[in-house]
Amino acid sequence: MEDTGKQPGRVNRDFSAPLTGLFFIITAIATLVAVVTRVSANADHPTLPETLSAIADNRVLYGAGGAARLVSGVTLLAAGLLLLRSWLTRHGHQSRIFSALLAFSGVFTAVSGALALALSVSAQEDATPASIGSSTETVDLLRGLLGEIGFTMAGLALIVVAIQQWKAGPPYRKIALFSVVAGIAMQFIWWDAATIVHRITGIAFLLWLILMGVMFVTGRVERHYILKSNSTSNP
Repeated sequence: MEDTGKQPGRVNRDFSAPLTGLFFIITAIATLVAVVTRVSANADHPTLPETLSAIADNRVLYGAGGAARLVSGVTLLAAGLLLLRSWLTRHGHQSRIFSALLAFSGVFTAVSGALALALSVSAQEDATPASIGSSTETVDLLRGLLGEIGFTMAGLALIVVAIQQWKAGPPYRKIALFSVVAGIAMQFIWWDAATIVHRITGIAFLLWLILMGVMFVTGRVERHYILKSNSTSNP
């Protein structure tokens, strides 16, 4: 028999899981920057002309928010792809659906950020309904829509991973409850009246990213499943 260098009951670790955690943390930081700069820009108004004029008045802040959202989308995409190829997913300890949802969320978020960045460049200070072209209206519509889709997919990812966390045992079941509650609440992004809920769910998602990021970076998740795999292979 060929010697593969593997010992019975042991798992070949890779750097995919720690890098996933690092990208989770970077995503949280970039998302926080995006939220703070967008709020500071005060560019959310009832009509598009008012919004574009506000963006033009605060071009740097709004552009920084769009760039930060673009970065957060790219890093979330990277986290999803890395987790998809990690041994945790290959051995069934993490769901491929969870990883795929994170990756798709990252794509939609990144495109939304890029569109916000484009608006910061093209917005006119004296925007009027007559001066706004159909392309600008489309960009603004897609920016909001794709951002909401990205947030929705991230919430669905939390619901999916909650199942895996619950199966992992008592140490992870409190985290599973947090994941599922936050994931369900994140679906309210489509309800415009739930402004307070949006803020709470945004904070909850940031906390989830930081928590899971630290757990992946420090190897806590891997150690748990390595011990579980070894105990299964060596009863």
